[in-house]
Amino acid sequence: MTPLVTAAVLLAAVTHASWNAIAHRITDKLVGFTLISGGGVLIGLAVAPFVARPAAAAWPFLLASAVVHIAYYALLMTSFRLGDFGQAYPIARGSAPLVVTVLAAVFAHELPSGWAAAGIAVSCLGLTGVSVWGLRGRRPDWAAIGAALATGLTIAAYTVLDGLGVRAAHSPLGYIAWLMAVQGVVIPAYTYARRRGDTVRLLRPHAGLGLLGSVLSVAAYALVLWAQTRAALAPVAALRESSIIVGAAIGAVFFKERFGAPRIAAAGLLVVGIGLMLHAG
Repeated sequence: MTPLVTAAVLLAAVTHASWNAIAHRITDKLVGFTLISGGGVLIGLAVAPFVARPAAAAWPFLLASAVVHIAYYALLMTSFRLGDFGQAYPIARGSAPLVVTVLAAVFAHELPSGWAAAGIAVSCLGLTGVSVWGLRGRRPDWAAIGAALATGLTIAAYTVLDGLGVRAAHSPLGYIAWLMAVQGVVIPAYTYARRRGDTVRLLRPHAGLGLLGSVLSVAAYALVLWAQTRAALAPVAALRESSIIVGAAIGAVFFKERFGAPRIAAAGLLVVGIGLMLHAG
Protein backbone atom coordinates (compact mmCIF):
# COMPACT_ATOMS: atom_id res chain seq x y z
CA MET A 1 0.00 0.00 0.00
CA THR A 2 1.54 3.30 -1.08
CA PRO A 3 1.78 6.37 1.21
CA LEU A 4 -0.81 8.19 -0.96
CA VAL A 5 -3.35 5.38 -0.57
CA THR A 6 -2.59 5.19 3.15
CA ALA A 7 -3.16 8.93 3.54
CA ALA A 8 -6.46 8.72 1.64
CA VAL A 9 -7.75 5.88 3.82
CA LEU A 10 -6.68 7.62 7.05
CA LEU A 11 -8.50 10.77 5.93
CA ALA A 12 -11.52 8.58 5.19
CA ALA A 13 -11.27 7.19 8.72
CA VAL A 14 -11.45 10.68 10.25
CA THR A 15 -14.40 11.76 8.10
CA HIS A 16 -16.18 8.45 8.71
CA ALA A 17 -15.92 8.71 12.48
CA SER A 18 -17.10 12.30 12.26
CA TRP A 19 -20.30 11.54 10.36
CA ASN A 20 -21.07 8.64 12.69
CA ALA A 21 -20.67 11.00 15.64
CA ILE A 22 -23.10 13.42 13.98
CA ALA A 23 -25.59 10.58 13.49
CA HIS A 24 -25.21 9.66 17.16
CA ARG A 25 -25.58 13.31 18.23
CA ILE A 26 -29.07 13.63 16.68
CA THR A 27 -31.34 12.12 19.32
CA ASP A 28 -33.96 10.81 16.89
CA LYS A 29 -31.87 8.25 15.01
CA LEU A 30 -34.38 7.91 12.19
CA VAL A 31 -34.28 11.67 11.62
CA GLY A 32 -30.47 11.69 11.64
CA PHE A 33 -30.08 8.86 9.16
CA THR A 34 -32.85 10.27 6.96
CA LEU A 35 -30.96 13.54 6.63
CA ILE A 36 -27.60 11.83 6.04
CA SER A 37 -28.86 9.29 3.50
CA GLY A 38 -31.16 11.83 1.83
CA GLY A 39 -28.26 14.26 1.53
CA GLY A 40 -26.27 11.45 -0.07
CA VAL A 41 -29.00 11.08 -2.71
CA LEU A 42 -28.80 14.78 -3.54
CA ILE A 43 -25.00 14.67 -3.75
CA GLY A 44 -25.08 11.54 -5.92
CA LEU A 45 -27.64 13.00 -8.32
CA ALA A 46 -25.68 16.27 -8.53
CA VAL A 47 -22.40 14.50 -9.33
CA ALA A 48 -23.71 11.74 -11.64
CA PRO A 49 -24.17 13.88 -14.83
CA PHE A 50 -20.54 15.03 -14.68
CA VAL A 51 -18.77 11.68 -14.27
CA ALA A 52 -18.59 8.48 -16.29
CA ARG A 53 -21.43 6.04 -15.71
CA PRO A 54 -20.32 2.73 -14.13
CA ALA A 55 -19.73 -0.07 -16.63
CA ALA A 56 -22.47 -2.68 -16.98
CA ALA A 57 -20.42 -5.29 -15.10
CA ALA A 58 -20.46 -3.11 -11.98
CA TRP A 59 -24.24 -2.79 -11.60
CA PRO A 60 -24.95 -6.20 -9.98
CA PHE A 61 -22.37 -5.35 -7.29
CA LEU A 62 -23.75 -1.82 -6.91
CA LEU A 63 -27.35 -2.98 -6.49
CA ALA A 64 -26.40 -5.76 -4.07
CA SER A 65 -24.32 -3.29 -2.08
CA ALA A 66 -27.26 -0.86 -1.94
CA VAL A 67 -29.41 -3.58 -0.34
CA VAL A 68 -26.67 -4.44 2.19
CA HIS A 69 -26.14 -0.74 2.97
CA ILE A 70 -29.83 -0.40 3.85
CA ALA A 71 -29.46 -3.28 6.33
CA TYR A 72 -26.28 -1.62 7.62
CA TYR A 73 -28.04 1.70 8.29
CA ALA A 74 -30.93 -0.07 10.06
CA LEU A 75 -28.57 -2.07 12.27
CA LEU A 76 -26.34 0.94 12.95
CA MET A 77 -29.36 2.96 14.08
CA THR A 78 -30.27 0.12 16.42
CA SER A 79 -26.70 -0.09 17.74
CA PHE A 80 -26.61 3.64 18.50
CA ARG A 81 -30.01 3.46 20.17
CA LEU A 82 -29.07 0.53 22.41
CA GLY A 83 -25.41 1.26 23.24
CA ASP A 84 -22.94 4.07 23.89
CA PHE A 85 -21.19 5.53 20.83
CA GLY A 86 -17.80 4.54 22.31
CA GLN A 87 -19.02 0.94 22.64
CA ALA A 88 -21.25 0.38 19.61
CA TYR A 89 -18.97 2.05 17.06
CA PRO A 90 -15.77 0.11 17.93
CA ILE A 91 -17.55 -3.26 18.01
CA ALA A 92 -19.32 -2.64 14.70
CA ARG A 93 -16.21 -1.44 12.91
CA GLY A 94 -13.68 -3.69 14.64
CA SER A 95 -15.48 -6.91 13.81
CA ALA A 96 -15.31 -6.30 10.05
CA PRO A 97 -11.63 -6.43 8.90
CA LEU A 98 -10.97 -10.11 9.58
CA VAL A 99 -14.21 -11.08 7.83
CA VAL A 100 -13.18 -8.90 4.88
CA THR A 101 -9.83 -10.73 4.78
CA VAL A 102 -11.62 -14.08 4.44
CA LEU A 103 -14.18 -12.83 1.91
CA ALA A 104 -11.49 -11.10 -0.18
CA ALA A 105 -9.49 -14.32 -0.29
CA VAL A 106 -12.54 -16.31 -1.43
CA PHE A 107 -14.16 -13.87 -3.88
CA ALA A 108 -11.31 -11.59 -4.99
CA HIS A 109 -8.53 -14.20 -4.75
CA GLU A 110 -6.47 -11.77 -2.65
CA LEU A 111 -4.22 -13.58 -0.22
CA PRO A 112 -2.31 -11.08 1.96
CA SER A 113 1.48 -11.31 2.11
CA GLY A 114 3.18 -12.13 5.38
CA TRP A 115 3.74 -8.46 6.27
CA ALA A 116 0.21 -7.47 5.27
CA ALA A 117 -1.31 -10.37 7.23
CA ALA A 118 0.74 -9.41 10.29
CA GLY A 119 -0.36 -5.78 9.93
CA ILE A 120 -4.03 -6.76 9.64
CA ALA A 121 -3.76 -9.06 12.68
CA VAL A 122 -2.01 -6.45 14.84
CA SER A 123 -4.46 -3.74 13.76
CA CYS A 124 -7.41 -5.98 14.58
CA LEU A 125 -5.87 -6.71 17.97
CA GLY A 126 -5.75 -2.98 18.66
CA LEU A 127 -9.31 -2.49 17.41
CA THR A 128 -10.52 -5.35 19.59
CA GLY A 129 -8.81 -3.72 22.55
CA VAL A 130 -10.82 -0.55 22.02
CA SER A 131 -14.02 -2.59 21.74
CA VAL A 132 -13.36 -4.60 24.91
CA TRP A 133 -12.46 -1.47 26.86
CA GLY A 134 -15.88 -0.12 25.93
CA LEU A 135 -17.40 -3.00 27.93
CA ARG A 136 -15.15 -2.67 30.98
CA GLY A 137 -16.80 -2.09 34.32
CA ARG A 138 -20.36 -2.75 33.20
CA ARG A 139 -22.67 -5.65 32.61
CA PRO A 140 -22.64 -6.48 28.90
CA ASP A 141 -25.76 -5.42 27.02
CA TRP A 142 -26.08 -8.40 24.73
CA ALA A 143 -28.76 -6.80 22.57
CA ALA A 144 -26.49 -3.83 21.87
CA ILE A 145 -23.47 -6.09 21.29
CA GLY A 146 -25.48 -8.34 18.96
CA ALA A 147 -26.69 -5.37 16.92
CA ALA A 148 -23.13 -4.02 16.68
CA LEU A 149 -21.74 -7.41 15.57
CA ALA A 150 -24.49 -7.77 12.97
CA THR A 151 -23.59 -4.29 11.76
CA GLY A 152 -19.99 -5.45 11.41
CA LEU A 153 -21.05 -8.34 9.16
CA THR A 154 -22.90 -5.94 6.85
CA ILE A 155 -19.80 -3.73 6.77
CA ALA A 156 -17.69 -6.68 5.66
CA ALA A 157 -20.25 -7.67 3.02
CA TYR A 158 -20.58 -4.24 1.40
CA THR A 159 -16.82 -3.66 1.60
CA VAL A 160 -16.15 -6.69 -0.61
CA LEU A 161 -19.12 -6.02 -2.91
CA ASP A 162 -18.03 -2.44 -3.47
CA GLY A 163 -14.38 -3.38 -3.82
CA LEU A 164 -15.27 -5.72 -6.67
CA GLY A 165 -17.86 -3.34 -8.08
CA VAL A 166 -15.70 -0.23 -8.21
CA ARG A 167 -12.95 -2.15 -10.00
CA ALA A 168 -15.46 -3.31 -12.60
CA ALA A 169 -16.96 0.19 -12.92
CA HIS A 170 -13.84 1.89 -14.34
CA SER A 171 -15.14 5.07 -12.66
CA PRO A 172 -14.86 5.37 -8.86
CA LEU A 173 -16.73 8.70 -8.87
CA GLY A 174 -19.47 7.31 -11.07
CA TYR A 175 -19.83 4.28 -8.82
CA ILE A 176 -20.09 6.29 -5.60
CA ALA A 177 -22.52 8.77 -7.18
CA TRP A 178 -24.93 6.08 -8.33
CA LEU A 179 -24.51 4.05 -5.15
CA MET A 180 -25.51 7.05 -3.04
CA ALA A 181 -28.44 7.84 -5.34
CA VAL A 182 -29.78 4.28 -5.29
CA GLN A 183 -29.30 3.32 -1.66
CA GLY A 184 -30.20 6.65 -0.12
CA VAL A 185 -33.86 6.84 -1.13
CA VAL A 186 -35.10 4.01 1.10
CA ILE A 187 -34.68 5.55 4.56
CA PRO A 188 -36.23 8.95 3.62
CA ALA A 189 -39.14 7.10 1.97
CA TYR A 190 -39.61 4.99 5.10
CA THR A 191 -39.49 8.09 7.31
CA TYR A 192 -42.12 9.83 5.19
CA ALA A 193 -44.39 6.76 5.28
CA ARG A 194 -44.02 6.51 9.05
CA ARG A 195 -44.10 10.17 10.10
CA ARG A 196 -46.21 11.61 7.25
CA GLY A 197 -47.07 15.25 7.90
CA ASP A 198 -44.53 15.56 10.72
CA THR A 199 -41.56 14.76 8.48
CA VAL A 200 -40.53 18.31 7.55
CA ARG A 201 -41.09 19.59 11.09
CA LEU A 202 -38.88 16.84 12.51
CA LEU A 203 -36.11 17.25 9.94
CA ARG A 204 -35.86 21.05 9.89
CA PRO A 205 -34.06 21.59 13.27
CA HIS A 206 -31.29 19.17 12.31
CA ALA A 207 -31.02 19.94 8.58
CA GLY A 208 -27.64 21.70 8.74
CA LEU A 209 -26.04 19.04 10.90
CA GLY A 210 -27.51 16.26 8.77
CA LEU A 211 -26.24 17.83 5.55
CA LEU A 212 -22.75 18.08 7.03
CA GLY A 213 -22.98 14.41 7.97
CA SER A 214 -24.00 13.44 4.44
CA VAL A 215 -21.08 15.37 2.90
CA LEU A 216 -18.64 13.67 5.28
CA SER A 217 -20.23 10.27 4.61
CA VAL A 218 -19.95 10.55 0.83
CA ALA A 219 -16.39 11.92 1.03
CA ALA A 220 -15.30 9.13 3.37
CA TYR A 221 -16.61 6.35 1.18
CA ALA A 222 -15.41 7.92 -2.05
CA LEU A 223 -11.87 7.92 -0.64
CA VAL A 224 -12.20 4.27 0.38
CA LEU A 225 -13.55 3.22 -3.01
CA TRP A 226 -10.69 4.96 -4.77
CA ALA A 227 -8.22 3.23 -2.44
CA GLN A 228 -9.80 -0.15 -3.25
CA THR A 229 -8.85 0.37 -6.89
CA ARG A 230 -5.23 0.88 -5.86
CA ALA A 231 -4.70 -1.71 -3.09
CA ALA A 232 -5.97 -5.05 -1.79
CA LEU A 233 -9.31 -5.03 0.01
CA ALA A 234 -8.25 -6.43 3.40
CA PRO A 235 -5.49 -3.91 4.24
CA VAL A 236 -7.73 -1.03 3.14
CA ALA A 237 -10.52 -2.35 5.36
CA ALA A 238 -8.20 -2.75 8.36
CA LEU A 239 -6.69 0.70 7.90
CA ARG A 240 -10.10 2.32 7.42
CA GLU A 241 -11.15 1.03 10.82
CA SER A 242 -8.58 3.30 12.45
CA SER A 243 -11.73 5.44 12.55
CA ILE A 244 -12.41 3.52 15.76
CA ILE A 245 -9.63 5.42 17.50
CA VAL A 246 -11.01 8.70 16.17
CA GLY A 247 -14.48 7.62 17.26
CA ALA A 248 -13.26 6.79 20.75
CA ALA A 249 -11.63 10.22 21.00
CA ILE A 250 -14.84 11.90 19.79
CA GLY A 251 -16.84 9.90 22.34
CA ALA A 252 -14.51 11.04 25.12
CA VAL A 253 -14.45 14.72 24.13
CA PHE A 254 -18.03 15.33 22.99
CA PHE A 255 -20.08 12.60 24.69
CA LYS A 256 -18.06 12.44 27.95
CA GLU A 257 -17.31 8.75 27.48
CA ARG A 258 -14.18 7.34 29.08
CA PHE A 259 -11.08 6.94 26.90
CA GLY A 260 -8.45 5.48 29.22
CA ALA A 261 -4.93 4.08 28.97
CA PRO A 262 -5.99 0.77 27.30
CA ARG A 263 -7.41 2.69 24.37
CA ILE A 264 -4.14 4.58 24.06
CA ALA A 265 -2.33 1.22 24.00
CA ALA A 266 -4.80 -0.03 21.40
CA ALA A 267 -4.06 3.03 19.29
CA GLY A 268 -0.37 2.20 19.54
CA LEU A 269 -1.02 -1.33 18.27
CA LEU A 270 -2.97 0.14 15.39
CA VAL A 271 -0.02 2.36 14.47
CA VAL A 272 2.27 -0.69 14.50
CA GLY A 273 -0.20 -2.54 12.26
CA ILE A 274 -0.26 0.37 9.82
CA GLY A 275 3.53 0.31 9.72
CA LEU A 276 3.54 -3.39 8.89
CA MET A 277 1.00 -2.90 6.10
CA LEU A 278 3.08 -0.05 4.67
CA HIS A 279 6.14 -2.31 4.79
CA ALA A 280 4.18 -4.81 2.67
CA GLY A 281 3.49 -1.92 0.28
